[in-house]
Amino acid sequence: MVNVFLGSNLQRFTHGVEEVEVNASSVKSLIAELDRRYPGIADALDPKFALAINGEVIANPGYEKISDGSEVRFLAPMQGG
Repeated sequence: MVNVFLGSNLQRFTHGVEEVEVNASSVKSLIAELDRRYPGIADALDPKFALAINGEVIANPGYEKISDGSEVRFLAPMQGG
């Protein structure tokens, strides 16, 4: 299982749930499972979000593999000006 932490900007899809466990072996399968549980979340994630896997930021995760026991955090896009 992968531990997924969802920021406050994604909790509108999860009804306030901040952390979930998901059985996934890639970022693609992780997002698909999240969207199955929380319809519409995939559209909010792609392509706006980077993510961190075990503390390492992945800017373009695509088909990045995820190991069992990993920690995944979705990072909101930074806006500058």
